[in-house]
Amino acid sequence: MDSESWLSTPQQMGYPPIDFEADLNEEQYAAVTAPAGPALVLAGAGSGKTRTLTYRVAYLLEKGVHPGNILLLTFTNKAAREMLSRVEDLTGVPRRAFWGGTFHSIGQRMVRMHGEPVGLQSNYTILDQSDAESLMADVIRGVDPLFLKDKNNPKAKVIANTISLSRNTCQSIEDSVNQFSPYFHDYIPDFERFFKAYTERKKQQQVADYDDLMVLWLEILKTQESVASYYQERFQHILVDEYQDTNMIQAEIIDRIGSQNQIMAVGDDAQSIYSWRGANYENILHFSDNHKGTELYRIETNYRSTPEILAFANDVINQFDPGQGFYKELRPVKDPHLQPIMIQAMDGCEEAAIVIRRIQALLEEGRSLSDITVLYRAHYQAIDLQMELTRQHIRFQITSGVQFFEQAHVKDLVAQIKFAYNSNDSRAFQRFTGLLPMVGEKTAEKIFQTASEEARTTGEPITNMFLSNPVLAKVPKAAKVLWKSLSATIQAVVKAAASEPPSEVVAVAVEGWYSDYIKTLYPNYLQRMDDLQSLIGFAQRFTDLQELLSQLVLMNSETSQTSIDPEEDQLKLTTVHQAKGLEFPVVFLLGSSEGLFPLKRAIDRGDLDEERRLFYVAVTRAMDELYMTSPRMTQFGGNTNFMNPSRFIQRVNPELYEVVRLKRYSSW
Repeated sequence: MDSESWLSTPQQMGYPPIDFEADLNEEQYAAVTAPAGPALVLAGAGSGKTRTLTYRVAYLLEKGVHPGNILLLTFTNKAAREMLSRVEDLTGVPRRAFWGGTFHSIGQRMVRMHGEPVGLQSNYTILDQSDAESLMADVIRGVDPLFLKDKNNPKAKVIANTISLSRNTCQSIEDSVNQFSPYFHDYIPDFERFFKAYTERKKQQQVADYDDLMVLWLEILKTQESVASYYQERFQHILVDEYQDTNMIQAEIIDRIGSQNQIMAVGDDAQSIYSWRGANYENILHFSDNHKGTELYRIETNYRSTPEILAFANDVINQFDPGQGFYKELRPVKDPHLQPIMIQAMDGCEEAAIVIRRIQALLEEGRSLSDITVLYRAHYQAIDLQMELTRQHIRFQITSGVQFFEQAHVKDLVAQIKFAYNSNDSRAFQRFTGLLPMVGEKTAEKIFQTASEEARTTGEPITNMFLSNPVLAKVPKAAKVLWKSLSATIQAVVKAAASEPPSEVVAVAVEGWYSDYIKTLYPNYLQRMDDLQSLIGFAQRFTDLQELLSQLVLMNSETSQTSIDPEEDQLKLTTVHQAKGLEFPVVFLLGSSEGLFPLKRAIDRGDLDEERRLFYVAVTRAMDELYMTSPRMTQFGGNTNFMNPSRFIQRVNPELYEVVRLKRYSSW
C-alpha cells in the first residue's frame, strides 16, 4: 500500500470505531489520548505497556494522522513486529505503512538514503558482529603485525567491544577504558590507533558496523540541516519504547528529530538494567527537564502479579535516595494469594535441595514444570541446582546460555586438570593446546605425539618434555611465548595433583596462564572469572581428584544425551537480565544473599542502584508465587564466605514476606 492509497481513518477502510475508553483502564486511556506535545509515560511492570503503545498508534490514526507521519522506535525486532501486528489487527492499516522498527533498522534506512555526505554510498553493506571483529583483526595486523601474536595483548574481539562501548557512551576511548576495563589502561594509545584505522578501512570498503548506524544517523542530523528539517516536519509523532534503555546517541537522535516536542517516551526507570552495554539511566530521569512542557503519565495498574508480590516489589524499588528515581506504586488487579517467601539455607547444596523439594510439591499441587522458572544473578549460582536436577532426572532448559559445565571457559579449565591427572588424555591436551595461535587439531596432535615420544625415550614425565627442543620445534612461532606460560601452569597443576586436595588443584589452574588468557579473549572477562573462581569452591566438596573429574564427566554425559524438545514440559533456568520482559506463574530467585545479589563486585564499587533495579525486575516476573532462597555460606575462590540475606530483602517491611527455615519445609 503506498501513501496515496491510504485512507484517512480506519473507519473509512470499513473497520468499526474503537471504544478506547472501554478497552483501556483509566491510566492507559489518559496516555493513549494525550494531546500533542512531549510526554513521559512511566509504565510499570505488568501494566500493559505494549497495549498502551498499540492503542496510541490506533488513536492517532483515528484522528487522521497519516501512518507515514508516525515514527515508532523499539529495541528488538520482536517488540516492533508485535506492536505493528497488533496495530494492523486493530485498525487494518498494514505495518509497512509505518516508519517502525528497531533503532538500528531505522538507522540503516536513514544512512542508506542520506549517507553519501558522511562517506557511505546507498549500496553499502552492514557488518554483523563476527564480520566486524574479523575486519578489526585485519586492521590490527595491518597497523601492528606483532600485536595479536603477543600473548599478553587483548584479542580483536575485546578491542572491538571496548571501542563499541566508548562510542555508545559518547566517551573517549581513554575514559571508557578507565571506567569499564581499567586493566587495559596501558593499551589506550593502541586502541586509539586501531580505531582510526578501522574507521578508514570501513569507508574504503563501504561497510558499516552496528554502531555506525547510530553514529552516522546522528552525524547526518547534525550536518545536513535540510534532512533534519524534513524529518522534524514529517514525524508528527515519535513513540519510543523502553526509553530507559536508550544511550546518549539514541537520546540525541530522538531529540533532534523531535525538536518540535512531538516525543512520547514510554518506559520504566525501575527497569533500567543495561548500563554495562551503554544505556544511560539519566535519559529517562531527566526527560522532563530536557523537554519543557512534558506531561507525565503513570500506568501503575498491574495485571501480572498478586497483591502480596506487588507490595513486596513496591517496597524494594522505593528504597532509593531522593532524585534517584520516580516513586511508584504498582496496584494489583488479581486476587490475594501467598506472601513472597524467603527460604534460608546453609549453602548452595541445601539451597538446591530445598528448591527441588518445593518444585516437587508444586507438581503434586497441579503445577507443571513449564509454570516454574528459576532466576539467578550470575550463571555460576545455579551450579548445585543444575547438578541436582540432573541427578533426579528433572527436565530443565537454560534459556540464558548453556549449562554451567558446558561453557567453553569451564571446559577449557577442566581440560587442563584432566590432563594433569591423566597425561595420556590426548583429547584434553588438544583442547587447551588448541587455544594457542596457529595451533589446530593436527598441530596439537603432533605436539602431543612428540612430547610422548620424548617422555618414553627419557623416562621423564611428559610435562617435563614440553620445553624440550623437539617439542618446541613443533610449536608454531606465533604460539611459542604462550606455550611456555601454558607449560608452566600445566606443570604446576600436575605437581598440585600429586599431593594437594582437589580445590587447590583447581586454584592453581585458575590462577595460571588461563586467567590472563581469558582477560584478553572475552569482553565479559569478569563474569567468566567469577565462574572459574566458583569452581574452586565446588571442588572443596571432594577429597579425591578422580572423584571430582568423574562427577564432571558424568554430569556432562547425562546432560549432553538429553535432547530438548521446545514443546516438552520442562523447568526453565535463566539469568535475571534474560528474563526481563517475561512473566512466570512461579518464580524461584536463587542467591538472595549479600555478595550474590547484590554481587560482591557491585558492593565493592558502590554501584548498588542498578543491582536494586535488577532485583526489582526479578521479583516482578512472578505472577502467583515468589520464593527467594538465601544461602548463609558460599565457597568462592577458595574462601568460605558467610553471608546475610540480601539488603534488598532486609530493608523491606518484614510483614510483607514470610521467612521459612529448615524445620518448616519438611511439610512441603
